[in-house]
Amino acid sequence: MEILGIVAFVVALLLSVMVHEFGHYITARRFNMKVTEFFLGFGKRLWSYRRGETEFGIKAIPAGGYCKISGMTPDDQMEPGEESRAFYIARSSKKLIVLGAGSFLHFVLGILLLFVLLAGVGVNSLTSVVKEVVPESAAVVAGFQQGDEIRSINGEEIKDWARGVDLIRSANGAALGFTVERDGQIVELQATPRLTDVGGEKRYVLGVVNEIGTKRLGILTAGKDSIVITADMAVQSVKSLALLPTKIPQLWGQTFGGETRDANGLVGVVGVARVSGETIASGDQNWSQRIGTFLLIIASLNIFVGIFNLLPILPLDGGHMAVAIADEIRAFFARLRGRPRPAPINVQVLTPITAVVVVVLIALTLLLLVADIINPISLNG
Repeated sequence: MEILGIVAFVVALLLSVMVHEFGHYITARRFNMKVTEFFLGFGKRLWSYRRGETEFGIKAIPAGGYCKISGMTPDDQMEPGEESRAFYIARSSKKLIVLGAGSFLHFVLGILLLFVLLAGVGVNSLTSVVKEVVPESAAVVAGFQQGDEIRSINGEEIKDWARGVDLIRSANGAALGFTVERDGQIVELQATPRLTDVGGEKRYVLGVVNEIGTKRLGILTAGKDSIVITADMAVQSVKSLALLPTKIPQLWGQTFGGETRDANGLVGVVGVARVSGETIASGDQNWSQRIGTFLLIIASLNIFVGIFNLLPILPLDGGHMAVAIADEIRAFFARLRGRPRPAPINVQVLTPITAVVVVVLIALTLLLLVADIINPISLNG
């Protein structure tokens, strides 16, 4: 079963890569840029077919994918008569759209996955059904029993137990009327919540422990909440990336120094795949909960990758976007001075910087790979 989860993760990851590259492809074609290749994977070509001027296919190493746009730099040779279709001579606004389309679709995919989770699969939520009545509580005095379903409080229908908790706390110790369904019969109860110490904080409580069930949100609520959650995940991703330099020494110690692996620390693709496998194989969750957790993992991964790709460093999309923005700033100052627009920045002159970044990213990837193998993060440990 764990293998099934790992395979599902790999498939989801490759589909996410396809979505990212499709963003580049569709926007480049929209602006009449020439796209010659669209491949999933790297290395030896396993299969391909040509549609128009673009070759689509699969390569042997499933470690990503790419969309090859002609004329990324002034040194790229364009076919005679197609020089105007080169990427580097396009307006900066078009470049930014093409470059940012990949990350944009990661965010869209994240929102869609969260929407499916909230509206389709459902999320764990406290229900209004009483699982346990706390001894010597207000609920005992009022006559609550296990299995009671609280239908309303003071005449207000309870569809979400979070609202029930709000009503109980905001009553500030005043008596409340409860309409309860018990064995198919409607029972009216009166209870006075008691001020109780909960985790060091004084709160008015009824004294019941409610059952946990699966709750599906309405389409509009799920749509709104999926956007809000995506925004929150994006903010957390930015914070995580800002703390990345401080976590690398910790990861080194956890990998080679025998330190306990931080569940909230850095994790690589292998680690996420392992967690996905454990999620699907978990005997502590039903299938709805397993699928929901898996969707949440894939959604958060897409949002993180979307943010990561926007970092203003080459060779990431964000680095190329920074170059396009720099082109516009240079053009702006040229206009102020009455000078012609300067030639676009040739990213190849930044190759030494790009090479350093690539080496750092490869080193970090290898460190994460070793960490995930030697000292893996596990849901069960």
